Parts: sequence; C-alpha cells; structure tokens
Amino acid sequence: MFNHALVLGKFYPPHAGHHRLVRAAAARARRTTVAVLAASVESIPLADRVRWLAEEHAADAGVAIIGDVDDHPMDFHDDAIWDLHMGVLRSVLSRRAIADGDPAGAVVDAVFSSEAYGAEMASRLGAKHVPVDPDRTVVPVSGTAVRADTPGHWDRLAPATRAGLCARVVVVGAESTGTTTLSRALAARYRTEWVAAEGRRHTADTLAAAPALAGGTPPPLDDLVWTVGDFADVARAQAAREDLAARRSGPLLVCDNDAWAATVWCERYLGAAHPDLRTDRRPALYLLTDHVGVPFEQDGWRDGEHRREWMTARFEELLADRGVPWVKLTGSRDERLAAAVAVCDDLLARHFRFSAPLTA
Repeated sequence: MFNHALVLGKFYPPHAGHHRLVRAAAARARRTTVAVLAASVESIPLADRVRWLAEEHAADAGVAIIGDVDDHPMDFHDDAIWDLHMGVLRSVLSRRAIADGDPAGAVVDAVFSSEAYGAEMASRLGAKHVPVDPDRTVVPVSGTAVRADTPGHWDRLAPATRAGLCARVVVVGAESTGTTTLSRALAARYRTEWVAAEGRRHTADTLAAAPALAGGTPPPLDDLVWTVGDFADVARAQAAREDLAARRSGPLLVCDNDAWAATVWCERYLGAAHPDLRTDRRPALYLLTDHVGVPFEQDGWRDGEHRREWMTARFEELLADRGVPWVKLTGSRDERLAAAVAVCDDLLARHFRFSAPLTA
C-alpha cells in the first residue's frame, strides 16, 4: 500500500481510461492527488475538467483533484523544460499538503501513469512508477481519439463530462406551435434524452393543489394567478431537469423550453420580465417554432391564441439579443422537422471541435 500516489495529465477531456487510472491509484494508496495540468491554448476550461473529475471520483476515498495551468512546452529530452514542469507539479502537491494540514504531505511515493513520461516523472520525484494499461488494451481510448471523434467515443465519457460537452438544443415558441411535438421527434431522431417543458407540469401541480388550499373544487384555468415566484420555480426546475438529462444524454440533448424561456413566459403573463429570472445559461442552439400555418388547438390548458403573434415576435427579438445561434422553423410539420434535423446535423459537425494541445 502506498502512502501518496500521483496521477497527472491534461484530461482533455477526461475519459474512461483516465477514470480507470485514478481508481487504480486510489485502490493502492491512502491518498491520491490527481493533477490536472491544462494549457491556456486548450479549449476546455481547466475549471470544467477539475469539476467533471471531482464529480466522477467523489466516492473514491483519499482522492483530491487539483488543477493548474502548465504552459511550458512539451520536450521530454530537455532537462530545463523538465524542471519547469516539475515546478508546476510541486506547486500542486504543496497545495494538497496545505489543504490536508500536513506539511510533509507533498511527498509522493508512487506515480500511476499510462504515458511514456511516467517513469521519468517518478524518478524525479523519488517515487515508484506504476504503469497502468500503457498500450490502451484494457480501455482502448485516448484524449486524442476523443477529441477527433467525440460522438464516436461518447460511451467512454462519464456523466459529468457528457453533461459538460453535449450540444444542447432548445425548442421555444408560442402556445400551440408544435414545440413539444418537434422536440420529441428530434430526440427520437437522435436517440437521445428529451426534457419536457416544466411550465405545464407546474400548472398541473398548481391546479391540483388549489382545491386543498381553497377547501373546494379546482378553479378554472383562467382563474389561476401567476407570480414571479411561479416563473422562478419553473426556471429552476427546468434547469435542474435539463442538467440531469444531460448526464444521460447522447451528444445532442433536446429540450422543450429552458430556464431562459421562463423569462419570456413571465413577460407574457405578468406584462414584464423580472431581474430574478435572468440566467447566463446558453445552449448551443435555439429552434423557434413559428405560429403561422399552425392551427391553434385548445387542449384545455391553453389561453393564448390571441397572443401567439406577439409571442413569436417577442421570441425573435429576444433571441436576436442573446448572442446564441437560433433558427426559425416554418412550413408544415414535416418541413419543420426536416429543417431542424439539417441544422442539428450541422451543429453536431461543428460543436465538437477542440484547439490543439500545447506541444513543443
């Protein structure tokens, strides 16, 4: 049993091989420090990689995930450059020791690695090198392979990494314009998760609770009183459902509305948006369903036929200000679906592009 094991890498992005490596170290050491060393030129933020790894290894005893920036060139034949990398690494190990309240805790007695540089790193730390699947035969995956074809290696990504990388597509629109039908069809087309509109569930729950509160029969839908708090609850629940679904999602996640859409519905019902509903969440793409050419269908839950034109225009205006790609869908149901599939295919072709890691 080792006292303190080290695992280091770029984790660009974290994948199943990395997780196996961390768990191999944790199984043989009392403490394991995972050093996430990112370069500034890389397109996945360091904080995201640290967070994804921390979530995946939260239950692994003794494991601490610590990130830092290492912008030094990669040249394993240059002692001066090795010294620069070792300086960054020793800083990470010192931070672990400080966090543990143990000044001697920076000493490492094992380096677990799947890389060729692992033995030299261990030697410079005075530690034992423990190679783990260096030929990638047990878990045939690498960061290079994942970056080259992320959808093709999706099953090698942990839930937190999937949630962080997936392309989120949100369908919005006025009442009875086909947002639910279209979003469900898209989710089926891409065999991925579908996130239902939280507003309808919230309305149903409010109506169900009303008789108990009033001591009588359920009120008509038109008698429901909406407040800012209702829309804040919808936005929070919608975001939570989306984030949960993203962990199970394929490379594309399809949502019927999102937390931001709650601000538009708040304006529709209360006459103005509210600062408490502002959100910085931004999907990869919005699809706006036009009301033109779609007959209004009253299903007992809708009251906004006369507001559809206003809502479509308002969505257009606000989407233009968001700085997020969006497409307005028109025509028949089949034409809208075909257009949505075309733009989603294009999104998937562009979404998983990563800047090259730092080399020499």
